[in-house]
Amino acid sequence: MSKSSRNLPTSGYAIMIDGLVKTEFATRDGVEIAARDLKRRFPMLQVKIYDAVAGQVSAS
Repeated sequence: MSKSSRNLPTSGYAIMIDGLVKTEFATRDGVEIAARDLKRRFPMLQVKIYDAVAGQVSAS
């Protein structure tokens, strides 16, 4: 069974919370704003950004 609640997207960006894909975005700006807002409201969460084109995960 996969750890992710959804499959990784094949395009765009996604927010990963504690290792699980939660929300997908079309733009880098949109995902960064959402990730910063989540981290500000819930500092205990591990928030990362997945870039589908590069296939990389980065810290927000």
